[in-house]
Amino acid sequence: QVQLVESGGGLVQAGGSLRLSCAASGRTFSSYAMGWFRQAPGKEREFVAAISRSGGSTYYADSVQGRFTIPTNNAKNTVYLQMNSLNPEDTAVYYCAAVWTRHTDVVVITSAYDYWGQGTQVTVSS
Repeated sequence: QVQLVESGGGLVQAGGSLRLSCAASGRTFSSYAMGWFRQAPGKEREFVAAISRSGGSTYYADSVQGRFTIPTNNAKNTVYLQMNSLNPEDTAVYYCAAVWTRHTDVVVITSAYDYWGQGTQVTVSS
C-alpha cells in the first residue's frame, strides 16, 4: 500500500512557474513507477509526465514537453512536477500516481496506476 499526498498548487499568472510535490509513504519508493496526470473541468483525466522506477527514463505529453519536468528525491520519497512557462490551458487539478512494477519502463496509461493522490488545483490566469 502506498499513500500519496500532493502539494504546491495555486494561482499563477501566464508565463509563471510552479512546482508540485508528491510525497509517498508506505512502501519502497524505488519499486514504483510514478506519474502525473491532470483533469480540467468537463474533460477526462489526461497524462502529463511519467518517470520509471529507476528514474532513468522519463516521458512527457506533447502539450508539456520542454516546459515541465519530473524530478525525484528518493531520500524524501518525493516526486515533483516542475512546471514552467505556464499558460491558461494548463489549468486543472493535478494528480500524482504510483504503480508497483518490476520493469524499468515508464507507465503512461491512466488505468495502469494503482495509487492516486487527492489532487491539487493549479489555476493559470491570462
